[in-house]
Amino acid sequence: MERIDWARAHMPLLRELEAELSSTKPFAGMTIGICLHIEPKTAVLATALASGGAAIVITGSPGTTQNDVADWLAGKGFEVHGRREDGLAEHRRNITRVVERRPGLLLDNGADLVALVLEQGGNAIGATEETTTGANRLREELSGRVSFPVIVINDSPLKSIVENQHGVGQTVVSAFLQATNLGIAGRRFAVLGFGWCGRGIARYLSALGGRVSVVEPDSIRALEAALEGFEVMELEEAIPRSEVFITATGRPGVLRREHFELLPDSAILANTGHFSTEIELDALRALSREAVRVDGGIERFTLSSGKSIYLLARGEMLNLAAAGGNPVEVMDLGLSLQAASLARIATDPSTLASGPQPVPAEINQTIARRMLSALR
Repeated sequence: MERIDWARAHMPLLRELEAELSSTKPFAGMTIGICLHIEPKTAVLATALASGGAAIVITGSPGTTQNDVADWLAGKGFEVHGRREDGLAEHRRNITRVVERRPGLLLDNGADLVALVLEQGGNAIGATEETTTGANRLREELSGRVSFPVIVINDSPLKSIVENQHGVGQTVVSAFLQATNLGIAGRRFAVLGFGWCGRGIARYLSALGGRVSVVEPDSIRALEAALEGFEVMELEEAIPRSEVFITATGRPGVLRREHFELLPDSAILANTGHFSTEIELDALRALSREAVRVDGGIERFTLSSGKSIYLLARGEMLNLAAAGGNPVEVMDLGLSLQAASLARIATDPSTLASGPQPVPAEINQTIARRMLSALR
């Protein structure tokens, strides 16, 4: 498939790791259960892991699976569950099918696999977790319950800087442009959350002339945003002053029923967090007397007052549900962290503690050196 070949050609880090895995076979006899967005870059990762001896069973996330890539993977002998059209109910069934294969290693996205393994029992010896949302879930909802090591890729400074800030920042802006055909310059944006993803989005919007406000409850992050020149305000202050609202918190219920009724007419809502629950979509639907699909990626909700609210990409991750996701080179780094961390768990699990933990320092250093070399 040409799109997968294109991605592979621009992923030198993962190609190097694939050669190493093919030689050492750290996953021989093991099944790796994967929950990750199914798109060309993920296909390159799956083939790299398979070269290390793994059997792969994979599902995606709601709204982000690229069906042609899923078909390509299935044609190569991978066990694939999920389609782009799937909602949350289908996603839960797909997660169950992955866990039923009793994978020894998990590559997780939002802690869905880990949570179900803990609920049903399993033989997992370790896992990796990709997202802020999943890291929060591991350390809060699942705290003290995880009996195997989970390396949190999102804790890596490399992922924070390269993928979250620059990758998400760039691609959320390009996805907004692609989905709406609207301009950035002069438009008023509210970015909800100033973590690594939020600051990247705010910076890229501002660089293109967007008028950006930041809503951030953490005082240190809020101060950082202010010192970078962004207006920092409470959500209630930002609502009447903004046209576009982008959530980037990794937390549910950021935009809620009481906010929808205060939004200006024709407000645009978008989410970049892992789950669409950052926007209370059920409440938005309940408040609406009419819902119309304007375009493939835009829905218009008309409230009883006559006011319209527009939702992009069903409230799913904008850069993946409305565009092609993070740049290839950016994901080359993030997925290489995944592969190297899984290999570490497979070959040397006794050196890792149980529960969530950061990427081992030597893996960060190795991947950083390789990326720097690739940039020269």
